[in-house]
Amino acid sequence: MRNRSWIAAAVATAGVVLGAALYVDELETGHADVDVAAPKASKVPEVSKVPKVSAPERCVGTRPVGGLPTRDDNSPMYRLAGHIDALAAGGYAAVYTGLSVNDKTQTLDVWRIPSARFDADVCGAALKGVTVRLHDSDVSRKSLDKLSDRIGDDMKRWDGTFRMREVGVNERGFVRVGVDDPDKAEPIIKKAYGAKNARYIKVEYVDQSSALSAPAG
Repeated sequence: MRNRSWIAAAVATAGVVLGAALYVDELETGHADVDVAAPKASKVPEVSKVPKVSAPERCVGTRPVGGLPTRDDNSPMYRLAGHIDALAAGGYAAVYTGLSVNDKTQTLDVWRIPSARFDADVCGAALKGVTVRLHDSDVSRKSLDKLSDRIGDDMKRWDGTFRMREVGVNERGFVRVGVDDPDKAEPIIKKAYGAKNARYIKVEYVDQSSALSAPAG
């Protein structure tokens, strides 16, 4: 299986104003806000666990292949992925989280904050031969991108305690942080960005060679 993200994953770079507030726009559901600004240490509550989500909804494409513009390899699946990319960059930025593709099964997995209109537009555009699976999330990609940038700005902050080596957004709805010592780094990182953000941060071990060669996301 090969995952491809069609909204550019935010990799650790400078350029985001420190302390900017990050909020998930509410659309059709009352999902939780994500707050990038770290609260004072004395007011940080326990980290919330990511809630379980329901089984994915599924639709099978019926439109002719020519129903969407051509893409890099001209396959129906990548034509649809490009179309979803355009939807996410437009009116659905507040609900879109991410997507991945499976070349072998011609299946496209989409994570989004539940939205009947978005689901209808995605399934209505699905081309013949492509299966779409829709997964629930509770955070938008634009919110995750901002959180990823915020963490990336602090790449060198804890040098001497642990080394942060990689930061990027995963299409399933979290920010992946690669470090040299997860046991030491995880509680420090999650406390630094607050409980509301901690549930969207996944700290994992990444060795130096992986950090230099592997794309984030």
